[in-house]
Amino acid sequence: MIDVADNAELIRLTAAEMAAKLRAGEITSVELTQAHLDRIEAVDGGEKGLNAYIHVSGEEALATAAEVDAIRSAGGAEAEALHPLAGVPIAVKDLIVTTGQPTTAGSKMLEGWMSPYDATVVEKIRTAKLPILGKTNLDEFAMGSSTEHSAYGVTRNPWNIERIPGGSGGGSAAAVAAFEAPLALGTDTGGSIRQPGAVTGTVGTKPTYGSVSRYGAIAMASSLDQIGPVARTTEDAALLHELIAGHDPKDSTSLPDEVPAFGEASRNQSVEGLRIGVIRQLQGEGYQSGVLARFQESLDALKAAGAEIVEVDCTSFEYALGAYYLIMPSEASSNLARFDGVRYGTRVTPEEGPLTIERVMGATRAAGFGEEVKRRIILGTYALSAGYYDAYYGSAQKVRTLIQRDFDAAFETADVLISPTSPVVAFPLGEKLDDPLAMYLNDVATIPANLAGIPGISVPGGLAADESGAELPVGIQFLAPAREDARVYQAAGALEKLLNDGSQPLWAQIPELESQEA
Repeated sequence: MIDVADNAELIRLTAAEMAAKLRAGEITSVELTQAHLDRIEAVDGGEKGLNAYIHVSGEEALATAAEVDAIRSAGGAEAEALHPLAGVPIAVKDLIVTTGQPTTAGSKMLEGWMSPYDATVVEKIRTAKLPILGKTNLDEFAMGSSTEHSAYGVTRNPWNIERIPGGSGGGSAAAVAAFEAPLALGTDTGGSIRQPGAVTGTVGTKPTYGSVSRYGAIAMASSLDQIGPVARTTEDAALLHELIAGHDPKDSTSLPDEVPAFGEASRNQSVEGLRIGVIRQLQGEGYQSGVLARFQESLDALKAAGAEIVEVDCTSFEYALGAYYLIMPSEASSNLARFDGVRYGTRVTPEEGPLTIERVMGATRAAGFGEEVKRRIILGTYALSAGYYDAYYGSAQKVRTLIQRDFDAAFETADVLISPTSPVVAFPLGEKLDDPLAMYLNDVATIPANLAGIPGISVPGGLAADESGAELPVGIQFLAPAREDARVYQAAGALEKLLNDGSQPLWAQIPELESQEA
């Protein structure tokens, strides 16, 4: 029996364990939600706090929790009909619109903005009665790999508060890693769920494009963006994925598929006879030795468990990074045109000169957007301009087709593909802020999946030391063909079990935040 007075024990349960204890009546949702709110208050604020949350919604979360408890206490058909995750708290990336809470996209452009509607995934969470703890920090408009580009301050990695938590969804990953939430929602455009998962020791999934509704996610690059789950275990991610997946008529790109049993797939944990393809282009130069060592150990464990390890050659991946950083800024420059001080967001009035729409737009965008957003808008506008469209954007789309063909060929010889999620462990805050190209290289292993629209997952692969000797989490990525998300959960669940056999899972080994030196 859990001692509800011991918040430290309560918040360290997995989401599946929390759900089981709620259904059994061993704990209440109010106790569970309050424990997480207390944790947020203890570690998130202050000069050296994690800053995982932009906004905390304690009253709303506790009201939802109390409603769940009342339904369970009353029993009957309504209690039987509760979703299995009802009462388990969740955090939402602040790129996903919610009623009753601000949605800022990490930008001054939307400071204090209140959405008049809920995103489809938020509707599903509210219907299932998961208390929403608040909105998590991110790189402004999801543009970044370190959560250092937020207008509301940097988020810190709970494994080492002087390190980045990844990006753009570092807030969601840090909150889950630091036990400030058992579950969270993120968005993944080029790795923004998986890369933060890798460097914080959490699990992050990018679903098949179109399998989870994007309605209500503030668009950065519409052909790449995808909402997905953030959790501490593969099973927890799978259970949340089941909840948010499914066709949505409000999203024109939504797939009409039935939602598979992802939770069951995550518990299968068998790789006997599974063909696992090692991508030749996603290892070697640029990857830290510790990352490659943990990757090889994962391969060895999978092979010993009966998997067939094959090498696959995806030659076009060499150009994936360049293609992505033409397609994504091009789509972003179009999507962000609406934030102009007239239609959406804040408005800045020029201090001098005539008051024209053009000057208001210029002043608003200059003040409302951060440097990285401006950089990508300029790059995208240039790539789409007359005389350059075919040379840049058109060529990038041709590379995208080649990448999709490489994946098709690879999946003829392999059931799933595997690679390190990130070439490096979490780097120090500020180290790459002045070098955008070095920052962009963090996405080299995750970008191909977004260009092809296929599912991917990052699971913890152990700890590795960087050049300074700091031991930090490593992520292992699995990829599968489109619509075969269950395969990544099966492979990831198997690796998770193999690596945790006889030892604590990585997420349980996180240092006490109070003991870390500034």
